[in-house]
Amino acid sequence: MALYHYVTQEQLSGFDKYKYSAVDSNPLSIYVMHPFWNSVVKILPTWLAPNLITFTGFMFLVLTFTLLSFFDFDFYASGEGRTHVPSWVWIAAGLFNFLAYTLDGVDGKQARRTNSSTPLGELFDHGLDSWACVFFVATVYSVFGRGETGVGVVTLYYLLWVVLFSFILSHWEKYNTGILFLPWGYDISQVTISVVYIITAVVGVETWYKPAIGNVQYRDLFTVMIVGCLFVVTLPMSLFNVFKAYRNNTLKHSSVYEALLPFFSPVLLFVLSTLWISLSPTDIIEKQPRIFYLMVGTAFSNVTCKLIVCQMSNTRCKPLSLLLLPMTAVVLLVISGVVQHGEITVLYIWTAIVILTHIHYGVSVVKQLSDHFNIYDEEKIGLKAAEV
Repeated sequence: MALYHYVTQEQLSGFDKYKYSAVDSNPLSIYVMHPFWNSVVKILPTWLAPNLITFTGFMFLVLTFTLLSFFDFDFYASGEGRTHVPSWVWIAAGLFNFLAYTLDGVDGKQARRTNSSTPLGELFDHGLDSWACVFFVATVYSVFGRGETGVGVVTLYYLLWVVLFSFILSHWEKYNTGILFLPWGYDISQVTISVVYIITAVVGVETWYKPAIGNVQYRDLFTVMIVGCLFVVTLPMSLFNVFKAYRNNTLKHSSVYEALLPFFSPVLLFVLSTLWISLSPTDIIEKQPRIFYLMVGTAFSNVTCKLIVCQMSNTRCKPLSLLLLPMTAVVLLVISGVVQHGEITVLYIWTAIVILTHIHYGVSVVKQLSDHFNIYDEEKIGLKAAEV
């Protein structure tokens, strides 16, 4: 695979000056999870590279997504009268999700423990986190599905965007304040999702058919939890933190235009993908929801990773991600009706292009920063840690 230098020389110089700055004020994280992670990291061998821990956690999420894709590709399996997902899959999903969450919590601690912290480690961690959003949402969707007691695929599409917007808010904050304020919703959602998977394995998906309280369905609680986390917790706290930086004259971008630059590409992605599902000649979101979600989530991750590079290197965010130019052409081609009978094929091809483009971007950036910081491969990182 031919690699491309996506990170500019100015950004590399910015990475040299970078210092990690984050605030975690979530009581669940402070009083429960961090003590647990501190215990877990002590049993890890010192030769185990932090980036390998990060990647392993991410692959647990991909494995869970793959399992559910096999047993519930179209999100119908949880409906009444359907062949349900086997209980062992839900047990595996619960364990894998909690393992991924745990590894995401201990990778940084392992880096500090072995004196192997680098900006590359943080970029790798947060970059994979941005991609993980779509796997979280698509996997938990199989619990409720799209039946009478479930959630429609279009509704889930907008809920996915609520999650994606919640994620990028934290990095928009850091782009403007220089501090990463870790969102409360993440820890709460990960513990909740793991518990829901285990409960589903024990009592079956039928338990979610019944109303939770009065006439309120569990699907409604699921929706309220996602939307509520954004509008009640994440968004107000983000705006407060940015306004506080403005009041203290510590805001990194005084211009409103410059401050909002990170939102331009995500908004364009939202507009393009929404146009596609709204004007699709074959109602693509109903026929291929999983693939469409995967395409949107991967494109979002690519856009977000470029923002993370900018905020870590203290450089200006570009208003337009180049990936969105060919996507604009694809969407116009589809909604014009030119490829009406081949829309599903176009979706699959475009999704493959987006995934391969994103992987190429990630590998290239990791290789470029590894060379810059003299980190040649994970084995040498592990040997360095073992020597310490």
